[in-house]
Amino acid sequence: MTLMAIKERLDLYEKLMRLDKPIGILLLLWPTLWAIWIASHGRPDWMIVCIFVLGTVLMRSAGCVINDYADRDFDPQVERTRNRPLAAGLVSGKEALGLATVLSLLALLLILRLPRMVIYLSFAAAFLAASYPLTKRFLAVPQAYLGVAFGFGIPMAFAAVTGRVPSMAWVLLLANIFWTIAYDTEYAMVDREDDLKIGIKTSAITFGRLDVVAVMACYLLSLGILAAIGVKLHFGIAYYASLVVAAIIAGYHYFLIRGRDRQRCFKAFLHNNWFGAAVFAGIVVQLNLIPLLAR
Repeated sequence: MTLMAIKERLDLYEKLMRLDKPIGILLLLWPTLWAIWIASHGRPDWMIVCIFVLGTVLMRSAGCVINDYADRDFDPQVERTRNRPLAAGLVSGKEALGLATVLSLLALLLILRLPRMVIYLSFAAAFLAASYPLTKRFLAVPQAYLGVAFGFGIPMAFAAVTGRVPSMAWVLLLANIFWTIAYDTEYAMVDREDDLKIGIKTSAITFGRLDVVAVMACYLLSLGILAAIGVKLHFGIAYYASLVVAAIIAGYHYFLIRGRDRQRCFKAFLHNNWFGAAVFAGIVVQLNLIPLLAR
């Protein structure tokens, strides 16, 4: 194989892993970082941070490959996905499974230095990531399952930092589930017509005419749970100010999605990066900057 052919193959693998579209990595990473900072009281072990950041990239990449493999018969029928490497026949199914396996093994190697509980939880996380594509065949709101899969870095982070998974981790995971339903419904609104034709179930289809209301309700529930966590942890004004910023971002999404225009719904989905970043900034300021200023 020539150098040019190898480069072309690597480019295809990059697209298959969606490394050219990092929004999925960020949406997976923010809740994990929330958990690491909360679990460590703002003093994280930077080795743990690096392991989870790299692990997030690897597992999100593996999840994308598995998703495309599971949807290889559906993606050619959807306008937005028909040019993906597997759907277009540019990468074989065997190649995709091999790539997903390598990525998963690399992620496993990363966490071998962490507490045994993290390793046990990683198997549950891998199962969730691998099985999510199948839920679109029978769950009315598969986005809820995705919320568990995308948020499973939360209990893993608590286990890595503290050696256990307290109730706080599961409450934070619940906040992430509602946030995921909100942003992935916006994403599903883009493909609603295509999904109806091919018979895939999504929250955008299930919610129907109440899709916009459901999205905003999920944002509200997520923010409410995050506020309750702040009360439990005795957080101050900095944290709640970040939730206000996140609420303003969610409000902006209402104006983007209310007309159900595909491009504007997709823009709202991409914009959720700032929602996650706002919450993380509030946690960091509350746990790191405020105590520093109080000295």
